[in-house]
Amino acid sequence: MAPVILISAVPTFITPDEHRQAVASTPASFNDIPPVLRHKEENVSVTLEPSVEGLSAEDCASGTLYVIESVLVFMSSTGRGFQVSYPCITLHAISRAESGPSIYCQLDENAAAMEDADADADADVEASLQELSIVPTDASALEPIFESLSLCASLHPDPASLSDDMDDAFLDADDAGLETFTGDEAAELSEVGRAALAHLESIIYNPFERTQQQNGTDAEEHDSAQTSDADADAPRENS
Repeated sequence: MAPVILISAVPTFITPDEHRQAVASTPASFNDIPPVLRHKEENVSVTLEPSVEGLSAEDCASGTLYVIESVLVFMSSTGRGFQVSYPCITLHAISRAESGPSIYCQLDENAAAMEDADADADADVEASLQELSIVPTDASALEPIFESLSLCASLHPDPASLSDDMDDAFLDADDAGLETFTGDEAAELSEVGRAALAHLESIIYNPFERTQQQNGTDAEEHDSAQTSDADADAPRENS
C-alpha cells in the first residue's frame, strides 16, 4: 500500500464549530461525526520525491492543502489530488532549504502497510521512504500548517511503537539480554546515517526551539540592563 493515495475529491470534513455543535447535540454515535478540518491553505504547491505515477508536475503546481484530522490532503486546481494518512508521515518539519521555506515530510510505505488489518506486524519489509515538500505562497502560513499537522499526527500514534505487553518496556537491559550502547552519537550512526542526519539538520528548524532561544536572549538583555542600572546607582568617590 503506497503512502500517497490519488483522489479526485476532498474527503468529508467539518469545521471545529460544526464539531462542537454536533457533539453538543448528543448524536446516536460519535463515530458518525465527520473528522475536523484543522487548517486549510490555498495557493500551495507540492513536490514528491520520487514522483507518483498519475500525478503530473501541473497537478503539483498549485492547489489547496487540507489538514484534516483523518488525513492530509492536497487537491490540485486541475481537479486531481492525493491524501496521506498520518501514520505514514514519519517526520515533518519546517524546512529552511536554499530552494525556499516549506513544510518537509518523510513518508514511509511500511507505515502504510501497518495500517492494513491483515498486515503482519512482524513482517520484514524493506524500507521505502518518500519525501513530500509543501510550499505555501504565504510563508507566514508555515507555522500554522506545522502546528495543525503536529496536532493531527498526535491523534494517530505509530502502531509499531505500541507494545502489547507494557511490562516489557521496563525490563532491565541486563535481564533482557540487551547490549547497552556506550559510544557517542557519531559511533552509533553509519556513514550513510550521519550524512542523512546532517542533511536534515541543514534544512529544518524547530520553531519551539527558536522561541526558547529568543526567551533566553531577552533574559540576558534584562540582566544586562539591571547591571547597568546598579552601576549607575552606585556611589562614586571624589578624587
